[in-house]
Amino acid sequence: MLLSALAGVTRLHAALLAAATIVVLFAAMTRAEAATITSIVVDGGQIRVTFDDSVTTARTLVLDGPRRIALDVQGATPGKAGRAGGPVDRIRQGLYRPDTARIVFDLARPVIVSDLSFSDGGRQLTLSIDRVDDKRFARAVGAAPKRYAGTGAARTLTAARSSGSVTVPLGPVRRLPGLPRVLGPAGRPLVVIDAGHGGHDPGSLGAGGKREKDATLAIATAIRDELVRSGRVRVALTRDTDRFLILEERYGIARRLKADLFISIHADSAPRAEAHGATVYTLSEVASDREAARLAQRENRSDIINGINLAGENSDVSSILLDLTQRETMNVSSDFARLLHREAGGFVPFRTDYHRFAGFVVLKAPDVPSVLFETGFMSNADDIDFLFSRAGRKRIATGVARAVQIQFARRIAGQ
Repeated sequence: MLLSALAGVTRLHAALLAAATIVVLFAAMTRAEAATITSIVVDGGQIRVTFDDSVTTARTLVLDGPRRIALDVQGATPGKAGRAGGPVDRIRQGLYRPDTARIVFDLARPVIVSDLSFSDGGRQLTLSIDRVDDKRFARAVGAAPKRYAGTGAARTLTAARSSGSVTVPLGPVRRLPGLPRVLGPAGRPLVVIDAGHGGHDPGSLGAGGKREKDATLAIATAIRDELVRSGRVRVALTRDTDRFLILEERYGIARRLKADLFISIHADSAPRAEAHGATVYTLSEVASDREAARLAQRENRSDIINGINLAGENSDVSSILLDLTQRETMNVSSDFARLLHREAGGFVPFRTDYHRFAGFVVLKAPDVPSVLFETGFMSNADDIDFLFSRAGRKRIATGVARAVQIQFARRIAGQ
């Protein structure tokens, strides 16, 4: 009986090993054979997407807040940037799943996809788009995704001399990023500084091709260096290179490090060039004004650039928002926002209405006081000069460091 049991275990082990081998081979083949996007062109009422290999399956869905159309192409990977025009204000792309590319078309006006066709042996997709009114667009937002299948050559995986098959669902891989280096004396309070945007997400763009992601990284590094020099706190950056992190990963780093304070650095943008000055945002499920709501909407959609929409993945955070711990955290965050304005006001020009509230995903750590610091406007020439100058970054860093030190001195005094 013992030998029989051991034989059964051996057979099970062999079966599991074979299944794992097939999964690995399948994943490797999927990556090796994925078609790459070679061009995206908007031409009147059509959008043409071409690939360097055939694709056979796609789907479209209409999204709102902001208005956009998402195109998911199975068996494809992101490639060359697209050229927007007409009803399409901006084109972004990323991986929705390991084997699926997502292309997002930000819309200048409401349109829907009336048809999608495959041509050139599955190497090109043509989307026909029709202009619609707001009511019809709203109905399209609530509708199920439209799925399309072409007739190109399908990619298959065949197990030679196999009497059966193994089907294993492969979901999207979501690996936690490695924790960053922490600088400063052991035992001191920990501040995590988050440089907004990065990688394929440039953030807001300014005159001369200047990018928000470059300003935020330089400012975050300056703040880190100033805080480390003080010797009173420990500091970590969510990113110290030009790389992309989804919003959940950013505040997740602060939580995993058990941070005492989280500061996300950004630079705003506005249609009016005269808008200028810094603003501090803290979390609220109800935005303080329309401008705050629009900014949160723009920042929160950063995840969709990489094909990841967190809107449906934060039910745990939403429920935590009702918890007393979250409410206390929000109160501490607001206190720090006022302190930041008081201490940094002599170094950084602030807007008159400097403290605003909105539902920023990056601020939703339930147990880490968090603020989003818009250090100026990429759409204002004077602010750009300030943000991209060494002297400007030094002033920002000095002001933030003063506020941080007083924040923790108050906490220690109250213990």
